[in-house]
Amino acid sequence: MKIPTKPIITAAGLQRRSFAGMALAAPLLFSGCGGGDDDTSTQVPLDTYPHANEPIGTVTQLYDGNLTPDLAVSTMRNIDRLFPSRQIAPSSTPYALPKSDQQITNVQFTANSKQYDIYDYLALNRISGLLILKNGKIANETYQYGNTEKTRWMSMSVAKSVTSVLIGMAVQDGYIGSIDDLVTKYVPRLVGTAYDGVTIRNVMMMASGLKWNETYTDPTSDRRHLLDAQISQKPGSLLDVMAALPRANPPGSLMNYNTGETQVAGEIVIGATKKNLATYLSEKIWSKYGMEAMADWWLDSPDGHEIGGSGISATLRDYGRFGLFVMNGGFVGSTQVVPQSWISESCSPKTLSTGLVQPNYGYLWWISTTGQSVIDHAFYATGIFGQNIYINQKANVVIVTWGAQSKPSGAAVVNNASFFDAVVAALQ
Repeated sequence: MKIPTKPIITAAGLQRRSFAGMALAAPLLFSGCGGGDDDTSTQVPLDTYPHANEPIGTVTQLYDGNLTPDLAVSTMRNIDRLFPSRQIAPSSTPYALPKSDQQITNVQFTANSKQYDIYDYLALNRISGLLILKNGKIANETYQYGNTEKTRWMSMSVAKSVTSVLIGMAVQDGYIGSIDDLVTKYVPRLVGTAYDGVTIRNVMMMASGLKWNETYTDPTSDRRHLLDAQISQKPGSLLDVMAALPRANPPGSLMNYNTGETQVAGEIVIGATKKNLATYLSEKIWSKYGMEAMADWWLDSPDGHEIGGSGISATLRDYGRFGLFVMNGGFVGSTQVVPQSWISESCSPKTLSTGLVQPNYGYLWWISTTGQSVIDHAFYATGIFGQNIYINQKANVVIVTWGAQSKPSGAAVVNNASFFDAVVAALQ
């Protein structure tokens, strides 16, 4: 099945346009039409999405932190209007998420020597959606700022952890021989660059050794150069950015957080499987596990490749279902599509070639370092502006947060880890 992409249309004329050369200075809308074949059977009227007619800002304003609170919210739930996106098809039989008899509303905790409760957390961290699952049942589901069960919200770097799962799945399916294979085996565009000699494992640990500046708000940073390439919508332009990077350290010797590494990771999956990421995710997990709503994934160009490190937009419950899929060992029914060993390896501390231990990062997953979460070996996916999927296999708890914070980083008032630990304790 070909997963359709969303062609670009203007709000006024609904005319097909090209992104090439655009700076994304004006808000854009996308229809739910099919891709190059213009299959009208896949068309979805704009008004079927409850937020489709809201004004939005630009992607540059978003990363600069220059949006009013209201405009930030409407932009974050309409990110598929910022770039062409490919749809991730859901299941016809959604995975049931019944309401738990134990509803959790009284969560009190201390963070940075201050006392907070769940309502402080929701307000101060501008949480626009909160889902707490215990034993696969909903213990709390809260929507704010006009969001509903039908709202799709941006993932930001939560998408990196999804890409990690796709890497593990490609190994399980035999598309990737080993994560000790060289990156250039699957991404020949990088032959003759600083990626020569870099393994998939190095990339998954964000330890390729390439020089990289991740500062979101600095327009001269490597992260913003990657965003500029995405804005250009020229096929292969993101890989061109990665191919031009110099080497700063030997591969495997130093962890340096690098969103570009997950673009490379996504290209590894595409090169190995000969499938795009949205299709592979839908075929193996989204449509099989029981996600109930269509999701979207940003592309580098119209009908191009997905952005491996960001750009997934999905409903709160479907993020929760993805958390359950990972927490429960990568099974779809009785079929294990991602090995439990891969999940365990991805979400455990890593040792660099220098012998230094990387305690809080695995293979594109963050590892909890506080409270009971350390004892329980909990881990989480996280993204700027306040996006999280926290997974505690021992306590059988998944927590999803949507954040609508004003800046890409540093805007959270209350420590997320303290809140997650308090929720787990309250559910005992």
